[in-house]
Amino acid sequence: MSQQNKTPKQNDAFGVLMVNLGTPEAATPKAVKRYLKEFLSDIRVVDAPRFIWWFVLRAILLIRPKPVAKAYSSIWTSEGSPLLVISKRQAKALAKQLKQHTGTDIPVELAMTYGTPTLESALDKFKQSGIKKILVLPMYPQYSSSTTAAIYDKVAQLLKNEPYLPELRWINDFHDRGEYIAALANSVKQQWQDKGRSEKLLMSFHGVPERYTSKGDPYEHQCRQTAGLLALELDLKPEQWACCFQSRFGREEWVKPYTDHTLAQWGNEGITNVDIICPAFSADCLETLEEIQVENKEVFFDAGGKEYHYIPALNDNDEHINMLSQLVQQHTQGW
Repeated sequence: MSQQNKTPKQNDAFGVLMVNLGTPEAATPKAVKRYLKEFLSDIRVVDAPRFIWWFVLRAILLIRPKPVAKAYSSIWTSEGSPLLVISKRQAKALAKQLKQHTGTDIPVELAMTYGTPTLESALDKFKQSGIKKILVLPMYPQYSSSTTAAIYDKVAQLLKNEPYLPELRWINDFHDRGEYIAALANSVKQQWQDKGRSEKLLMSFHGVPERYTSKGDPYEHQCRQTAGLLALELDLKPEQWACCFQSRFGREEWVKPYTDHTLAQWGNEGITNVDIICPAFSADCLETLEEIQVENKEVFFDAGGKEYHYIPALNDNDEHINMLSQLVQQHTQGW
């Protein structure tokens, strides 16, 4: 039999491809510019007409890298970007947890949709190991076309010219999974135990333009469902919590209410202390450590607030990793 007619031997092992958004390689304008160019060039992230967006993007890449690099430098650690450092810990912890639960070494490869480590490098590692079954685990509790679908596009593009495709399974979301809601609730309860309970709990999710919802993107609905389930788990009354959306840019209307507007309103109404959690983020990053923990804290204080407590993302929290392990085992039944 000729070499080209041979069918690759099927490998019973499978791998987990853990994917998050990405981060610049350094807190410098040059590195940030490179990252923003890749990120903002994706039509899933910005779906404006390409010809018009090309001119807008050029302006952004002239203006934004320096202030964004400054923001990154304020959260950068000795090990690097918090998102990457935490994601590495998550991947390592998940592999360990899977071995404990299954008795098998299941490889977990970390990749970023933008920046490094790349999806290409992760897929290549699986290929070199002979793994023909891959579970894609986007680290987004809520599905969005701008995040989860962007991973699908890139994976499909990278596999486009492969003569022998791996068997792929996808986890679209886990926004209403009981173990996920319980882990969030326990992180809030731990905060209350350590620092006392504030008057309000604000659940802030990354925003998307309003038209995404009208086009069929389930993200807004899933965020509101997560918030409602978390409030139910914590036995909160309607006046004790709110769901809102952060990180908007541009001139069009984004999903409301906005996080900064809500905090300003609460401060003006005489609310003096708040707790804030960001259930859309599986790992702390620029949007939580700088935008929420610093910028929005200033907004609240400027409006009269006195106490402001950010509740960290689940990161490599044991409950979080255990939930991810159960999720992987559920989606790999039969493998």
